Amino acid sequence: MPNIDRPNNVTIEELVLKIQSEIPGAEVFARDLTGEGNHFEAVVVADSFDGLGLLQRQKKVMAPMTPLFQGPLHALTIKTYTPKEWENL
Repeated sequence: MPNIDRPNNVTIEELVLKIQSEIPGAEVFARDLTGEGNHFEAVVVADSFDGLGLLQRQKKVMAPMTPLFQGPLHALTIKTYTPKEWENL
C-alpha cells in the first residue's frame, strides 16, 4: 500500500523525466519496487552509452538523481544498455 503520508514521494514519470533530461533520446523503463515512491529500478537504453564503461553509464544516469536522494528517493537500481545490447538480450 502506498505511503500517502509522504507528499514528496517520487513517481515513475518524474524518475523517467529526470533521466531523460540528462540523457536525451533515452528509452527508460522504470518500476517502483515498493509502491511507496522511494525504491526504484530503471532500465535505460541510450545511444550515448556506446563506448562508455559501466561506471560512466551509471554516473550519467545518477547525475540528475542527486537532489532526489536528499529527500524521498532511497534506492535506485540501474541497468544500462546501448540499443544494440538491448536488442541482443
